[in-house]
Amino acid sequence: MERPLTGVRIIGLEQYMTAPYCTLLLADAGAEVIKIERPGRGDPRRSIPPYATDEQGRRAAGGFIGYNRNKKSLALNLRAEAGRQIYRDLVKVSDVVVENLRPGATDKLGLGYEQLKAINPRLVYAAISGFGRLEGYTGPYAGRPAFDIVAEAMGGIMNLVGFADKPPSWTIYGMADVYTGQVTAYGVMLALFMRERTGEGQFVDSAMLDNMLAFNERMVTLYSFTGESPERGRLKHLYPRGAFRCQDGYLALNIPDNVQWGRLCEAMGREDLKDDPRTVDGTARAANADFIRPIIEDWLAGKTRARTVVLLGEHGVPSGPVYTAEDIFNDPHIAARHMLVTIDDPVAGPRKYARTPLHLSSAPEIPTAPAPRLGEHTRPILRDLLGYDEAEIERLQAQGVIETWEEEVV
Repeated sequence: MERPLTGVRIIGLEQYMTAPYCTLLLADAGAEVIKIERPGRGDPRRSIPPYATDEQGRRAAGGFIGYNRNKKSLALNLRAEAGRQIYRDLVKVSDVVVENLRPGATDKLGLGYEQLKAINPRLVYAAISGFGRLEGYTGPYAGRPAFDIVAEAMGGIMNLVGFADKPPSWTIYGMADVYTGQVTAYGVMLALFMRERTGEGQFVDSAMLDNMLAFNERMVTLYSFTGESPERGRLKHLYPRGAFRCQDGYLALNIPDNVQWGRLCEAMGREDLKDDPRTVDGTARAANADFIRPIIEDWLAGKTRARTVVLLGEHGVPSGPVYTAEDIFNDPHIAARHMLVTIDDPVAGPRKYARTPLHLSSAPEIPTAPAPRLGEHTRPILRDLLGYDEAEIERLQAQGVIETWEEEVV
């Protein structure tokens, strides 16, 4: 059996997190992903901790390994015309480009979508930016650079995270990058599907701000219907929702309506709370959260998280323990889902990484090739795919246009 994207060739003109995560999804799905890296330093994430060091003193960055498995590395100097020509030659025999360089950077190099579609009309070109690049949809922020926290902030998400008496907070490191990578991979699939019908490629415009705003759709709907801007801290029309202390940690609960509230009351042996004016509906419960929380936590005080999840499940109340990293690594369900895959890196050795989440019944398990060394595939790509002879490859290397892994200083 083959993976769904076997036979699809993707160029990743990428760095840091968002585009590498997008192409990771596509590589796990079977695509051949050729990662373009700058000679000498490569993707900046190669130099960002945490690190593992082997007996020879070589260093590998965990974040880079986690985002770049199942890819090939072509170390290419795009500032040199010979490097740009190699890139154009590669585009001619590829299906997709995914890039997240600063807006305008590829156009200045003569390698933007308009230039590339002239040599490959079937090319799908996915551009990830902070604020969007598609003509006709560019706003005043289009040229700004962005990191994930900027998109979280401007998408309204940071304003909702934390407590009312504290400053806005970010969610998890890289959340906007990862979600944007997921959405962009979806956009690439849509464009490839359309190409099967039309025979033509297209430009896929993925903006981090757009993705965070769409992710935060509840804020938009609430303001549209009520004119109220939701704020961080307590919800006004729903409670209990949050983390509640148990004997051995915290348990996550969400009680969205009176049906679930009634079930929770029965589980706690507090049926009297069903009709109490302070807890009769979501709005009343939200207003009286300080009355309700001690009741729940007193009930939980002598119970483990595992026992409580079973008990609440018997009453039809969804709940779950608030996991630490150690909990995740020890959880039998996560193990059964194969959500932690082992990648055996030549420097870091065998380590666990998060699997891309979808399982397909008619496709084999995802591949687990380690992240490439800088320029590891430069020579075979030029020789076997693009038809460059060894003499030309040696000349390009001597000129600093390319770098091969054999020349890597370790």
